[in-house]
Amino acid sequence: MVLATPAQAAENRCGVLSNPTPGNWWLADRDGEWTIGIQMGHQADGMENMPEDLFEKGWVRTNGYYGYRCACLGVDTDRRKMRVTRIHSSSALPMRRCQADKALRKALANARMP
Repeated sequence: MVLATPAQAAENRCGVLSNPTPGNWWLADRDGEWTIGIQMGHQADGMENMPEDLFEKGWVRTNGYYGYRCACLGVDTDRRKMRVTRIHSSSALPMRRCQADKALRKALANARMP
């Protein structure tokens, strides 16, 4: 017997996108910290859907080219594991938006440390 699951619409999640070291990615939003990628481990599909300009103006460098920024991602998630499974889209946000969100203060403090 084959069970079909309904198609899941991408969620729009906004918060602190962090890439502190090669292959390691997280998005911290109001619901917690979502794993996007772990070096030598889980990597969400669709990383190519994050354009290069996302890492230019507004990208805060903390470790060479690595760092963080405020962003929104259109994603599929595994809520039980707090993982992003696929990235459909991304857009940059001004850092002041994340700084103004009380729920993201801890994430911003953690992102500043390489």
